[in-house]
Amino acid sequence: MPEKIKAEKRTEFGKGAARRIRREHKVPAVVYGHGNDPIHVTLPGHDTMLALKHGGANALLELEIDGKTQLALTKQVQIDPIKRHLEHVDFVAVKRGEKVTVDVPVHVVGDAASETLVVTESATVQIEAEATHIPESIEVSVEGAEVGTQIHASDLTLPSGSTLLTDPETLVVNVTQQQSEAALEAELEEAEAEAGIEREESEETAEAPAAEAAETEGETASEE
Repeated sequence: MPEKIKAEKRTEFGKGAARRIRREHKVPAVVYGHGNDPIHVTLPGHDTMLALKHGGANALLELEIDGKTQLALTKQVQIDPIKRHLEHVDFVAVKRGEKVTVDVPVHVVGDAASETLVVTESATVQIEAEATHIPESIEVSVEGAEVGTQIHASDLTLPSGSTLLTDPETLVVNVTQQQSEAALEAELEEAEAEAGIEREESEETAEAPAAEAAETEGETASEE
């Protein structure tokens, strides 16, 4: 069930108005869609943040605007990079039973076989689903998967009523051979050589010749 949030229509716009709204611990937002003019609203900051966290990337909220309810699908969320509070939210108006196109995160679970490396090649897949039945994520298991295992979009198990829109041949998860430290070191050195980067001698390496030279000088002096 979508989270219910009470929204207030706003008539003030611009950066100054947005700052005033945020000082009151509220969030400016816009609801687009269905051929109507965009609806500019103000939402309670704390409740909205919790609802978006709970609903995930495609959170569906039920906004109460002037006594009427409107289903709103989250499309874009702007968050302050330092203070981490909501700055603005864009929604798309939807109706119950309506099919929508969304990008859903892929969640990899399980442990592959030893000495393997699990690479997520596609972090999301695009699906069509009912607005009120959008999955938060699509789970894919790599439990016991051996080197060479490849999971494509067509291998994913989608929720009932959902349709895959991503190319079925798209590689989603790839299980490869884990590289040894020596191989990684060799690869790094090769990359550095191609980039024209010369490694500096370590202090120990640099000190060794100096120490040897000092010993030689000492022996020569004693012989004299």
